[in-house]
Amino acid sequence: MSQRHHNPTSLTRRELLRRSRFGFGSLALAGMLNNAAKANAPHFAPKAKRIVMLFMDGGVSQVDSFDPKPRLTAEHGQPFKMKIETTQFENNGSTFGSPFKFERHGDSGIPVSSLFPHVAQHVDDLCVIRSMQTPFGEHAQSCYMLHTGHPLTGHPSMGAWISYGLGSESANLPSYVVVNGGQLPLGGIANYSSGFLPAVHEASLFHVGLNTPVVDNIQPDEPKPGQQLNKLRFIADTDRDFAGRIGSGEEQIESAIRNYELAFAMQRSVPEVADFKDESPATLEAYGLTSANTFEARYARQCLLARRLLERGVRFVELTCVGGIRFVSPWDSHDNIKGDHQKNAEIVDRPIAALLADLKQRGLLDDTIVVWTGEFGRTPFAQGSTGRDHNPQGFSLWLAGGGIRGGMTYGATDEYGYHAVENIVTPYDLQATLLHQLGIDHERLTFRFGGRDFRLTDVHGNVVREILAS
Repeated sequence: MSQRHHNPTSLTRRELLRRSRFGFGSLALAGMLNNAAKANAPHFAPKAKRIVMLFMDGGVSQVDSFDPKPRLTAEHGQPFKMKIETTQFENNGSTFGSPFKFERHGDSGIPVSSLFPHVAQHVDDLCVIRSMQTPFGEHAQSCYMLHTGHPLTGHPSMGAWISYGLGSESANLPSYVVVNGGQLPLGGIANYSSGFLPAVHEASLFHVGLNTPVVDNIQPDEPKPGQQLNKLRFIADTDRDFAGRIGSGEEQIESAIRNYELAFAMQRSVPEVADFKDESPATLEAYGLTSANTFEARYARQCLLARRLLERGVRFVELTCVGGIRFVSPWDSHDNIKGDHQKNAEIVDRPIAALLADLKQRGLLDDTIVVWTGEFGRTPFAQGSTGRDHNPQGFSLWLAGGGIRGGMTYGATDEYGYHAVENIVTPYDLQATLLHQLGIDHERLTFRFGGRDFRLTDVHGNVVREILAS
């Protein structure tokens, strides 16, 4: 894979169809029925083939999850002794010790709070980064930054860049899927946009537990297959005429053609991948699909569906939070950190642990990267008396699998867990590292738009090589 600029001497699909005596319809439909996946070669040998991102929308508190700070406990209720940066709501209270107990787990002895007893059993597979830092303390901007490398709309998301760079391993499923449990992060669908990349790289939303089809408009309206094929032939012929008349816009028409093909294939593939009848009762129980907690059961379905998508060749899968927990950003605990974080953790802890175990048991964790993160962290001092405000200065996330070293922590915040002070990692560094594990040089994966070459990491980003397995 080179810098993905177009080769003016190559024969494009549009040119091939223009020259062909057999007509656009026959060739396009043949492409649909042949199910030929299009994959691109990486820049170098990859350690991972796919990524699943478990997005903790709203911002998990680092000092209540994976970054224990005894000094907070010792000074609980006292005036905070460091300079306080501007916060979102400027309702800053006293030093706030964690209400959750930390214990060391696994051979690595990494401390994990009582919020995540199931994930803690897999700590030897985790790389906990404690030194994340982002420039923005507002939800939408931070979400965009994490997903697209820019704080504003209009830029392609990481999943879209990966789809563009590597193509698809699946002939009949999208390369980029968002498994939506009902709560999109602030900033909405733009977090998953293809931006200025061809539209074929846009995320496909698979809905779980929303009393809607898994994929919108997936069932054909026509009672007979022949009727649908006739419509597709008509659309194909119309596209051919349009392409011939405008003489440009090749990428847009190519994307439309490929989207028609993919939609046709998904009519068969989506019902199968979303049907869990071939999963054992033990698997369903392990993930939590039988839980009396309906929120946990829904997130369990999301995690199991993610595994089924990954093993069928989807490159990038992201899970949203479950809808109905909070009106927006479920982890955004401004008033009651103990109650809110406990409720959210009980929803995601068991399903995530089951996903890690399932991927490992199937041999998929070796070449699948699991990313667990929010858009920022939370303050070590109280908002009011029992909440925590936004904190972009220092927060935690963890990675597992795909050539990432397990059983380690990387970086550090200060003794209050406020600012990242050692081995700071930015969203650009995270993006560069994930692309590197997929065999992509983040500086070479570019797309020309508006007169300049764009990339996911803009002009920034360094691969965090210390966390990579040898």
